[in-house]
Amino acid sequence: MTASRSRRANAAWESLLTAHAALMKRFAAEPIWGELSMREYDVLYTLSKHAEPLRLYELGRDVLLSQPALSRLVDRLAERGLIERAADPADGRGVRLALTAAGREAQRRVGGRHAVDVARAVAVLTDEEMRQLEAIGRKLAARTEPSTPDRQEASR
Repeated sequence: MTASRSRRANAAWESLLTAHAALMKRFAAEPIWGELSMREYDVLYTLSKHAEPLRLYELGRDVLLSQPALSRLVDRLAERGLIERAADPADGRGVRLALTAAGREAQRRVGGRHAVDVARAVAVLTDEEMRQLEAIGRKLAARTEPSTPDRQEASR
């Protein structure tokens, strides 16, 4: 990678992080969260996107929390009746997580209002820019394998 491409990549990354931080602060300030924190909502939302219950490690792929922090958060949501645990039929030692009816309702209630806030926040973009942003986000998210110097050299 050339020095100018590296600088451009780092400027793009910094811009992405700055936008994320600004938007998260904006969303956190909205009076929509009620009895849920943004992190709790994130877990409920992630579970709502899947038809089948998830293992904790599967949930952790889409939630920006360490495994111990996610475990504690799941425990609290289960105690509040928003998530249920069930034995994993494929692995008797494993547990699968799913939304309860109350969890689904809480996610929908907050999610509808959050969707409006998100739409307002990105309204500064054209439809084409929104399509590009979605495509870029998906492309970056799909690249999950960390790059190492050995892999970089092998790919040249």
